[in-house]
Amino acid sequence: MDTNTCRYTSSVGLRLDRFLYAMAAIGAGALLYGALYETDKLKTERRRLRIRRWPERLSGYKVVLLADAHVRDEKSVLMTKRAVELALAEHPDLIVIPGDTIAYWKKGVLDMVSEAFSGLRKADCPVLAVPGNHDYFAGDAQWLKPVFENLGVKLLSNESAVIDGVNWVGVDSEIAGRADPYGAIFDCDPSLPIVVIWHEPDMVDTLPFGPELMLSGHSHGGQFIMPWGWAPATSKLGSKYLSGFYSQTPVPLYVSRGIGTTGPPARLFCPAEVSVLTLIPG
Repeated sequence: MDTNTCRYTSSVGLRLDRFLYAMAAIGAGALLYGALYETDKLKTERRRLRIRRWPERLSGYKVVLLADAHVRDEKSVLMTKRAVELALAEHPDLIVIPGDTIAYWKKGVLDMVSEAFSGLRKADCPVLAVPGNHDYFAGDAQWLKPVFENLGVKLLSNESAVIDGVNWVGVDSEIAGRADPYGAIFDCDPSLPIVVIWHEPDMVDTLPFGPELMLSGHSHGGQFIMPWGWAPATSKLGSKYLSGFYSQTPVPLYVSRGIGTTGPPARLFCPAEVSVLTLIPG
């Protein structure tokens, strides 16, 4: 290799190193900004969803989602309390907690959950919850049941509840190996609408034809989104459907960006949300 070639190779290598260092610095800066500022942003996301086969008698039915609180410390408790207050201010027909109530099991976390969701005692509507995969992290989601009952929340695990003439089917976590949606769906009264609540959104592709809607969380909307819309890190069974309404899935699907964070405690261009869904026939 001649001298000029060596100089060229060294120059290219130096520029590449500088580029990689610059990208690492930008990434670290964005992560720090997201941790310091973006995680405290909480948006009320109001959507009118046109649902095929949704009955006229339920036109305007309002559902609020409080997804992925990931309760684990004082900050997550305060964030969840803010979300609950926003939910109650909407005067919904139903409140849904679609999983990952906690980040992981540790001493005192049930007291944190009780405090974080304490405002639900004032709810003038039913409240339903389902387990998420984090609710099994070093423990069992069923340990949440007595706390939820004290708050007036019904935990559904592969079972359904009829509320306002609708079958609300709560499916347990697929990632935790606890999901059994089919038995719960087939046990429903077929003359009534069916709404499936299932933590992991990508599982919508496995549902049988019949339900009118599926409600999910889990993805956090990607949590950390580049300015051009790319999510560099997504979750298992939460990468295909990141956030918002998907009308062309086998069952129409809404995915909430959720309240809390997982992994690095930062968000970027992906604010936490309290999802306020008004259902109308479509």
